[in-house]
Amino acid sequence: MDLRKLKTLIDLVSESNVSELEITEAEGKVRIVKSGGAPMVMQQPVMHAVAAPVSGHPAAAPIEAAAAPAGHAVKSPMVGTFYRSASPGAKAFVEVGSQVREGETICIIEAMKILNEIEADKSGTITRILCENGQAVEYGQPLFMIE
Repeated sequence: MDLRKLKTLIDLVSESNVSELEITEAEGKVRIVKSGGAPMVMQQPVMHAVAAPVSGHPAAAPIEAAAAPAGHAVKSPMVGTFYRSASPGAKAFVEVGSQVREGETICIIEAMKILNEIEADKSGTITRILCENGQAVEYGQPLFMIE
């Protein structure tokens, strides 16, 4: 998305009663969220897989499958602050090796002073915790790996 189009969208959100706008195009996804009066832009480029090397150039080779973590990634449904427990000093909802059921609370994401319980979207065992307590997270960012 070109800069002029993005600026126009930001201005439209600023001047309207719209609090959130998300647009998906071939080259990526843009999400504009108005918080505290000023819009915030989050952009996710769309990644295209390369099937074969182009003109024998080694940099165009496909990415190895081993580089991707094994298992199912539980992703953040929103932008906010990641917390592993319900309150400071409390026991974490899950640890590596914990068995979880689909729908069970595994963490909290604070967004705009609201604590949102994030539930496992698959049953299994937590194999990796990908975020630190108190870390800012983006929409779609992997939080946990479940096998």
